[in-house]
Amino acid sequence: MQGQALPGFRDFYPDELALRNYIFATWREVARRYGFQEYDGPPLEPLELYTDKSGAEIVQQLYAFEDKGGRKVALRPEMTPTLARMVGAHAQALKKPIRWFSIPQLFRYERQQRGRLREHFQLNMDILGEASPLADAELIAAAIDIMRAFGLRPTDVRARVSDRRVLRTLLVGRGIAEAQLPTAFEAIDKSERVPKEAFAEDAVFEIASLRGLDAVTAALGKVTGGDEAGEPLRQAVGALEAMGLGDFVAVDLTIVRGLAYYTGIVFELFDTGKSLRAVCGGGRYDGLLKALGGVDLPALGFGMGDVVLGELLQERGPADQASTKLDAFLIAVSGEDMAPTLKLAHQLRDLGVAVEYGLRPAAIRKQLELAAARGARRAVILGPDERAAGEVVVRDMKAGTEERVPIAKLPGLFH
Repeated sequence: MQGQALPGFRDFYPDELALRNYIFATWREVARRYGFQEYDGPPLEPLELYTDKSGAEIVQQLYAFEDKGGRKVALRPEMTPTLARMVGAHAQALKKPIRWFSIPQLFRYERQQRGRLREHFQLNMDILGEASPLADAELIAAAIDIMRAFGLRPTDVRARVSDRRVLRTLLVGRGIAEAQLPTAFEAIDKSERVPKEAFAEDAVFEIASLRGLDAVTAALGKVTGGDEAGEPLRQAVGALEAMGLGDFVAVDLTIVRGLAYYTGIVFELFDTGKSLRAVCGGGRYDGLLKALGGVDLPALGFGMGDVVLGELLQERGPADQASTKLDAFLIAVSGEDMAPTLKLAHQLRDLGVAVEYGLRPAAIRKQLELAAARGARRAVILGPDERAAGEVVVRDMKAGTEERVPIAKLPGLFH
């Protein structure tokens, strides 16, 4: 029997699964607060769904094969093509704007590195059918509020925001020809200088060095069409500041993202220590739904993977919130105390209290050791004397203190 999972895949032991469930629960709670509805699709899709979007070269990165029906299929590497297919099938019936989210497991056969495996879970949040910059601000705010829900602050994470329209306008305004724009975008994206002969001047890197909305606005004021191109970014950043999230936001034109994918505002969330890959990334992709789903709707969205986020939370987040700790461990002192203990355990569970007890007779010391190992917040001890008095002894496992509590009042300790 193999001793470990396939390369790039994970086993989730209880502690790891507790962290994953904590992440999922937080994602769902923030999405609910923002009025998003959850959807899902099949993990196996027609291969052409991905080659139509990314070209035939994408096949090398996929778990692709021919099924028993002779169909060329692939495990989903991303969720947007599935989203486009689903929305395209029912576009007329869906109320706009569409606010959907999903938490799919995604698969890519690629080189493993820190923060990137061959499978991961990812929160996708998308708004379809809305061109207003307030939609861009809404999504960026949701991503930031997820970080805040995990207890992270502006000193921990920052949203770096750019706009492809702004960058294009500035480049063209500085004399970069249309034919040179893909090379310029790629140079900015990779933060690499291209051969000097590629451009008439070093304008590309002067533009890429602009930081902050004021600096970008000033630069736009010097080129034709700059004020119009910069208006969506100004509105989105202004909305985020009005929400009180300005400290989390930094305008940074080096954020480019997919050259053939995004059309407007783009953003990425990074840890301020810069020790990890981007925690989250996304932006506006107007036009993609028409290409993939046959329906022409403005669209924007982001993806947030569990791998990098999990590392960030383990480094900086409140790990105790991801715990599977028990509310109480019940301890039966003697064999005669077992039946009353079972009754009490079931009463507490009916009230939503997480309870465990020993499944075989053992000394109190051994049961307390098991309670500590399970992370129980309290140990509830029930013996002959306690039964006679209608009480239990409640030990605070962290403080080491004890108190006698009437059995009838015990549930009140947990609510």
